[in-house]
Amino acid sequence: MSIISFINQNLVVLLVSLLAAETLSLVLIFYCFLKLVALKKKSAVFFEGKNGRNLEELILKNTENTKAIDAEIQELYNISNTIHKLSLSSIHKVGILRFNPFGDIGGDQSFSVAFLDGKNSGVVISSLHTREGTRVYAKPVDKGEAEKYPLTEEEKKAIKIAMRNKPNKV
Repeated sequence: MSIISFINQNLVVLLVSLLAAETLSLVLIFYCFLKLVALKKKSAVFFEGKNGRNLEELILKNTENTKAIDAEIQELYNISNTIHKLSLSSIHKVGILRFNPFGDIGGDQSFSVAFLDGKNSGVVISSLHTREGTRVYAKPVDKGEAEKYPLTEEEKKAIKIAMRNKPNKV
């Protein structure tokens, strides 16, 4: 049997098979065409307004800008940390207590004032007012306590008042 006789006997089957293959090819071509159109739309948006500019040049420029911005952010972060450390050593909390050390004689002319930083360290200043004069005392405070000099009850209260006060926010 020769090829020509095989084709003649199966002509209908061969034609239907070729028609199915061609239809499948057309469907695939149409699918690829739609994908190509979608890709062109995406790339048109990506390259829009560049006037044929070199994409590599654009990416390198953006990379340099990003590095410069990163360096500026790091510098601002360092400045922020420095300011934070400085702020902890400034006066954050103040506690004032007026009192009369002599009971029923006179008024509340005496006082204790505690000036504390963010770590509850600083100074407590007390003024005792009498008829003969006024005396002022200052004592260092470290973490809410005075190590070197004993504190009076009024000074302790002034420190507690200051420690309860929240720092003022700007």
